[in-house]
Parts: sequence; C-alpha cells; structure tokens
Amino acid sequence: MSELRSGLGEAAGAAFAALGLPADLGRVTASDRPDLADFQCNGALAAAKSGAGPPREIAARIAAALAASPLVATAEIAGPGFVNIRVSDGALAARAAELAADPRSGARRVQASRRVIVDYGGPNVAKEMHVGHLRASIIGEAIKRLFRFLGDEVQGDAHFGDWGFQMGLLIIACGDEDPDIAALVDNSAPGPADEAILDRIGLDDLDRLYPAAAARAKTDPAYRDRARRATADLQAGKAGALFLWRHFARVTKVALERDFHTLGVDFDLWRGESDVDPLIAPMVADLAIKGLLVDDAGARIVRVAREDDKRPAPPLLVVSSEGSAMYGTTDLATILDRRTFFDPELCLYVVDQRQADHFLTVFRAAYLAGYASEGSLEHVGFGTMNGTDGKPFKTRAGGVLKLRDLIDMVAGKARERLAAADLGQELAPEDFQATALMVGVAALKFADLINYRGTSYVFDLERFSSFEGKTGPYLLYQAVRVKSLLRKAAEVGATPGPIAIADAAERELTLALDAFAGVLAEAYERRAPNLIAEHAFRLARSFSRFYGACPVLAAPDAQTRASRLALAQTTLAQLELALEVLGISIPERM
Repeated sequence: MSELRSGLGEAAGAAFAALGLPADLGRVTASDRPDLADFQCNGALAAAKSGAGPPREIAARIAAALAASPLVATAEIAGPGFVNIRVSDGALAARAAELAADPRSGARRVQASRRVIVDYGGPNVAKEMHVGHLRASIIGEAIKRLFRFLGDEVQGDAHFGDWGFQMGLLIIACGDEDPDIAALVDNSAPGPADEAILDRIGLDDLDRLYPAAAARAKTDPAYRDRARRATADLQAGKAGALFLWRHFARVTKVALERDFHTLGVDFDLWRGESDVDPLIAPMVADLAIKGLLVDDAGARIVRVAREDDKRPAPPLLVVSSEGSAMYGTTDLATILDRRTFFDPELCLYVVDQRQADHFLTVFRAAYLAGYASEGSLEHVGFGTMNGTDGKPFKTRAGGVLKLRDLIDMVAGKARERLAAADLGQELAPEDFQATALMVGVAALKFADLINYRGTSYVFDLERFSSFEGKTGPYLLYQAVRVKSLLRKAAEVGATPGPIAIADAAERELTLALDAFAGVLAEAYERRAPNLIAEHAFRLARSFSRFYGACPVLAAPDAQTRASRLALAQTTLAQLELALEVLGISIPERM
C-alpha cells in the first residue's frame, strides 16, 4: 500500500480520466483546513477553465467516484469546486499497520541508484573551523545522509583547502619565529629525528601566525615575495617544505575530526587541493589541445559565456599572468580527479550561495572540456547564519566565532535548560554532560536545518535551546517521552498490538506518519533538508497531542492500549529515522 495521498491521487486521476479529462487533474494535497478534511483535490477548477463544464458539476462527479473508494469516508464539494476528502478509519488503520511493520517507515528507495559525491565542509588546513563552516557541514551532512538513505551510493568529501599561497605564508611565518623550523625547511632530507621540532607547532600556533602573516603580506612586498617563493618550493616538492606542510595537515585534521564528529558530521573522503596538483599541468595541456584556452593579457582563460545568458558569464581563469594555477583551476582538476576514482553521476557542491558565479564558470568549463556530463554538477547554495543584530554571527568582541566555542556555548545553555526543567536528575554526572552536549548540538543543528537552505537566518540561542516550540530540544524531549512510555509498558507486560483508529488525535498522528515517504522524496528532489525537519516537528507535535488526548497505559481496555502502544512505537521509529537523516542523535533519557 502506498501513502494515502498517492492512493487518493490515483483514485481521483481515474475519476477524471473516466470523464475524458487528463488524469493529472486528480492531484491530491493535504487539506488547507484539516478541521474540515484530510486532503483536497482542486482539479475541477482547472478542468472548468479548459471548457469541460461548470467546476462544481465536475467536482460532484469526482466526489461521487471517490466516495466509492475504500480509502474514503467522505468526499464533499466545497467553495467554487474543491473536493474535500476524509480518509476512512479502516484505511488509516491499515496504513498505520503497514508503517509499523516497515523498518523504513514507508520510505521508498530511488528507482535507479546513482553514484553521488557531496562536496561540503571546505575547511582550510592550519586553521580551526569557525562559525562560517557550520552551514556547509550541517546541510551537506543531511543531504549526504538523505541520498544514501534513499538508495544512492554516496561519498562525502571534506575537500580541504590545503594548497597554495596560504601554505607559503605559514612556512615563512613559522621559520621566522623559530630558527630550527627555518633550518628544517631547508633540510633536503628531514627524517624521524626532526619530528621533535615539529611538535613545537600546534594548531593554536598556526591559528595565531596566519592572520598576522596574511596582513603583513598585503603591505610588505618583500615578505609577500618570500611567501610566493616558499609556495613554489612546496609545490615543486622541496623536501623540508613538504615535511612541515604534512605536519600542518596532520594537526589540523585531528581538530577537524573532533569538531566534525561532535556535530555528527563524518566524511568518507579527506581529499584536498594538494591531491590534484599533479593533474593540473596535464589538464592545462589538454585544455590547450582542445582549443579551449585563450590568451588574455598574459593570463590563460576558458570562455564559458553562452548566447542565451541573461547576464555576462565571466571566463574561467586557468593560469594567471604570473604562471600560477588558480582556485578555479584546482576545482576543475578536482572534477577530473573524481571521474578517475569514482566516476560520479552527480556531484553536489554544498557551498555558500555567494559562490554561485564561481561554480557556474567552473561547471561550464568542465562540460566544455568533457570532464563531466551536462547537468551532473550542481551548486547547492545556502545563506548565512546571522546574530540577533542581523549581521553574520560573531563574538562579542567582533571577531569570527570559532566553531568549538559555539559548540561549547550551546552545550552550556543546554545544561542550564536541563537543570531549570528538572530534567536529567537521575543521570550520572558524565551521562548528564553527554546528554547536555547532545541537546545543545540538536538545538544548533535543528535551528539551521528548519530553514530553507537558500535563506539566511538569525541564530537566537535563547529561543533555539527551548524545550517548547519548533526546536531541536523539543523533538528530543518528545522522542525520549516515547522511549520512557515504552519502557514503562514493558515493565508491566504491555505490548503493542493491532492498530485501530477512533480518536481525532489518533487520526492526526497516523496522517502525520503517512506523510514521511512523500516528504523524503520532495526533500531529495529539492535538496531541501528543511522539509524533513518540518516533518519531524509536525510528527512530534502530533504525538504530543495524541499523548495528551489518548491515555496509553491507562487506556480503557487491553485492545486500545495495545493499539496506542503500536502507534507510539511507530512514531518513535519514524522520528528516529527522520532525525538520523538530519544527523541529530537522541538520548535514551532526559
């Protein structure tokens, strides 16, 4: 049995077809007035516009046909020609039973699995992640999990920023601060005995040195030239420079894995710009052979503009006038590299939407060169996370907030809220801390994911850490409430049984459960995790109403108790799946 909306849509489509009208007029949607109906069909209005007759007359025929379906309790005409549909209790009970028996809670796999790479995160070597990395990490992880859950073969790539001028800046900055480091860089054969020198440099040192070096390079030409020479030495394979650079990457990855894992973000690939450096020279030669490279004021570019462009598309700068490869060159080489080891049919770039023009240029160049098929590269853009002042989120001192500090902030607020609500009192201290972190991360992630990715939003820690309203802690609280209910039921020997639908709250909960498959399919097509977040909230809210209106353990009879336990168990299973796709973990107790 498919979800109820699909079944009703097929019945309505057949009714329109029987009248000699297009079956797609039978599209059924959730009712705008759930107090009046569960679903509605507005196809009679469109049919009337095509000259098929008065809309209410058409609607009357469709309603009569629908009323004969076992799915339908009532089908009534409303307004100028809407058909309001109320699902039968039997159909709801049958659908609830089907969902209860399905470990995927009705979720359908894609018809044809694809190889997909999700490029997200985008951290830089030698820097701690800051709040600007948050949205790429959270949204990218949810999209990766969604595509994987629905059956695609997916690889998530962190795509390190680990090559280029910034590395040269760090090499000379470290050498200027420590003569032993400077000597190490000039060492033609560094070995294990030199590891102790590297141990003097931690991520905090790199985080401190880089901003000062970058600022100095802007005003000191001699310093800038030294950094360029160091970059060239690194990319030419100078042993000492590579030895130091590998240490930069190593200490950075430890911190990145810690922060990413705390957020429930885990990558399959930790590849970076350095991995494709060997491909750049032959790729540039290939672009030249294909006649795509054009000399332009000493630089070499690929023109990507098309005749139907509404505004000029800038060319891809492949080789600068100084002879160096550019950011776009590395991205193009990455597309070529991915084709060799994974051959993806789709590559999604979860990156700030302000990079839209850059990706348009790179993608078009890749299509022209034959490195990817048209439409297989997609920029999944997102807006910014702002503070309550409406500006990009920063520290009180005005600096960029480190991601680790933000995680600590939300965990601290969760501890306060748990204590204030008298929650977690029975937990051991270490379990309380772990639960508080879980609640804080849920607040952070849900606050982001509930928004459509293309919009910016204001992060309000006070509001998003609440156990009420549309928040992550509210969802966790409802899930933990179901877990507690099921534990108490097991203690008294109560078990789930056949589902019967009678109360309005049972109807509402079953309809919410039924919507899961359709929500996942739409989220997949639109690359929109917010639809899943919205569904999880609606489901949790429906369960809360059910819990308040329909006593479970104190049900009037054993059959009703077993039915309501089955609904509760099904709700928990689906809520766990939805939150798992979003990358949000649920504690056992709160």
